[in-house]
Amino acid sequence: MTSILSVRDVSKTFTVRKSRTQTSTHALAGVDLEVEEGEFVAIIGASGCGKSTLLRLIDGLDFPTTGQILLRGQEVTGPGADRGVVFQQPNLLPWRTVGRNIQFALECLRVDRAQREGIVRDVLQLVGLDGFEQHYPGQLSGGMQQRVGIARAYAVRPSMLLLDEPFGALDAQTRVVLQEDLERLWRTEQKTTVLITHDMEEAVYLADRVVVMGSRPGRVVDIVDIPFDRPRDYDLRGTAEFGRLKTRLWHALQAGMNADVA
Repeated sequence: MTSILSVRDVSKTFTVRKSRTQTSTHALAGVDLEVEEGEFVAIIGASGCGKSTLLRLIDGLDFPTTGQILLRGQEVTGPGADRGVVFQQPNLLPWRTVGRNIQFALECLRVDRAQREGIVRDVLQLVGLDGFEQHYPGQLSGGMQQRVGIARAYAVRPSMLLLDEPFGALDAQTRVVLQEDLERLWRTEQKTTVLITHDMEEAVYLADRVVVMGSRPGRVVDIVDIPFDRPRDYDLRGTAEFGRLKTRLWHALQAGMNADVA
């Protein structure tokens, strides 16, 4: 397999100027990461460690202070249709139906109407929302809204899916259901995926590899391979190996936080 994404010695510093004073926050320091074509990578770390900042840099919504981010060998210089993004809040337009929410990015790309409607049908079937095209966001549960957000990201046929804690605002039961849906969706599409999460169980259940980031300034302190075959089901969470991997991630997180304090 070949790398689709290369993060090379990336650092990010935010500078805030107030009156005559200047404050700098070092969010990331020397981050290196390679993601292979078709791989599912989860990134975990304590709050404020720069996980979401790193995802924004990969998406091109912001730029590294130093270092490079390459997608298929080309430096990322801004957002693009080759990356689909799903945030913690689906941010659907309440005055648009589900179908027209999904079509929004396609309209910006000047995709013709007949093709847009065909894509909407395909992605709604993909996320298990057949028949909801004419519903409005306010008529859907939180989990269904997030499925629409995932369908919207898939609609532009990106080469990479970027997920920023997409299930963090959902109740525990809905979160587990959507995790299982996402695992099934990955097996169907095998799309390169980078997931930001604070949930170690979610990371172990979904990912091929889990990247552990230390406290600010964020940097990679460990990368853990997840050996489980697919498909994966709920019973996997109760196995001894699943528990062992969660414990390893916990110790890696603690070591990263303690190194920062020291």
